[in-house]
Amino acid sequence: MGGQRDHNADFFDVLFPQSSGAAHRAGASEPRRVRSVTGRFLYDDYLTKICAIADALSKHDDTNLERRSLDEVIPLLDTIEVVAQDTKIDFELARHILDNERISDALEVIRAFYVAVGRRLEIQNARDILRADGPWAKVESFHYYGRYRILVDNEARLAGFAAGDSVAFIGGGSVPLTSMLLSTCHGVKGISIELVPEIAELSRQVLDKLGLGSAIEVVCGDETALADLEYDGVIIGASAEPKRRVFMNVRGVISRETKTLYRTYSGMRAILYPAVTTEDLVGFQELGRVLPTGKVNNTSVVIRKNVE
Repeated sequence: MGGQRDHNADFFDVLFPQSSGAAHRAGASEPRRVRSVTGRFLYDDYLTKICAIADALSKHDDTNLERRSLDEVIPLLDTIEVVAQDTKIDFELARHILDNERISDALEVIRAFYVAVGRRLEIQNARDILRADGPWAKVESFHYYGRYRILVDNEARLAGFAAGDSVAFIGGGSVPLTSMLLSTCHGVKGISIELVPEIAELSRQVLDKLGLGSAIEVVCGDETALADLEYDGVIIGASAEPKRRVFMNVRGVISRETKTLYRTYSGMRAILYPAVTTEDLVGFQELGRVLPTGKVNNTSVVIRKNVE
């Protein structure tokens, strides 16, 4: 459109300043970034980059975001994940970058965008499933499906979830994909705990459409619903909030034998969502963890309730 700037181009220019048109605008003499930099330059470069991403995202409030098609939004999400999944940034450098007060406001903007887009993608997938003649094809076309397959397989091995176990997931959402994959791939009975009544009802419809209504129970409530349920394992979803309260309430109702796992974000992937802290985990001990690789974003951690 004559004279209008493509916001998607802003994102790619921020992350890849030597690509196509960005290189021309920057000038041929500008040094290549990231590949041949010292740790200090990489640190400064990524602070600047994160602030620039947030500035570009600030154009997309919730109302604006809802008006844009998913074909426009997904490339923006993918571009942010390029930074989150950058293997050149080790955990120590990532910690220094993300702890810098200079980018605290920028992180809020990026994380809010990440959550909003994820929620929109999931609700859209739920609606697509309900309309489809072949609903499982819609499940498998979900933007995050491939990475969830890897994540859930890793978690089943890590926590020791076995066929016949009943596993409660806190923060189930409209498409309770973790419970669905545990059920279909590992023979686990699922309990999806979802706080928002409308989302809980939508997820029941999705499960019925997929033929999983009898295999996965949907409970509307928060983590305190565990007190009235029977389960062998519990997964605390990455979006279950507020973290300190959630972990405290879970600790109050589970036994030491309960197979308990939580998801968090570590290293540079914490640009997407705040990590679980040691203060959140009071009363638990860590037994093991699986770090993410490739497109997977979550770190999976198995914990055990401490002796009273």
